[in-house]
Amino acid sequence: MLSAGLPQGAVPKLERPGPLRDRVYEALLELITTRALQPGQHLVESELAGHLGVSRQPVREALQRLNTEGWVDLRPAQGAFVHEPTEDEADQLLTVRTLLEAEAARLAAAEAGSAGVAALESLCAEGEKAVAADDVDGAVALNAAFHAKIMDLAGNTVLAELAAQVDRRVRWYYTPVARQRGHQSWIEHRELIAAITARDEQLATRLMREHTEHTRRSYHERAKP
Repeated sequence: MLSAGLPQGAVPKLERPGPLRDRVYEALLELITTRALQPGQHLVESELAGHLGVSRQPVREALQRLNTEGWVDLRPAQGAFVHEPTEDEADQLLTVRTLLEAEAARLAAAEAGSAGVAALESLCAEGEKAVAADDVDGAVALNAAFHAKIMDLAGNTVLAELAAQVDRRVRWYYTPVARQRGHQSWIEHRELIAAITARDEQLATRLMREHTEHTRRSYHERAKP
């Protein structure tokens, strides 16, 4: 049941203004990407509406939209369930992520100034603190912010738009391996910062490819004994 599987304080507040259906959609998507709502979990409209303090209609509309986008599966006579990604789906998404982020790292090495590097170093320090405190949610959010900053420093609008399309799914796949990747992920981030600071485009590209490949491999190995 939803009420048993939703952590205390996990439900985000519905920010105003904006159409209610859009705010409900964003709230549910956040719960899915952070895995407060787990893959395969049954989503009961009345319970979701109660948690969010809304009627069932905007919840129904949000679930239909999430179904269209592949986050939710609507099953006849059974209801809505959080989508369970296959290994192939994860592999395809993380492979595309590698291509986008490797190019972003190369461009960041060519374009980033001292302010950009300082921003990366600050995010990295915060990420290391989150790992040390075993704050998985914080580490996941900071990891996403670090990669988003590199994308921003790349200065390529089209590349950033493409990356934004996969960003939430990357977070979805990264969350279950965040603790496993742990401090090593941030060591790799430090290496990336050094390459960007040195304006070494080839090294930054290689390090980002290796970094994202480590995450992809960790995801596939997460369930192995």
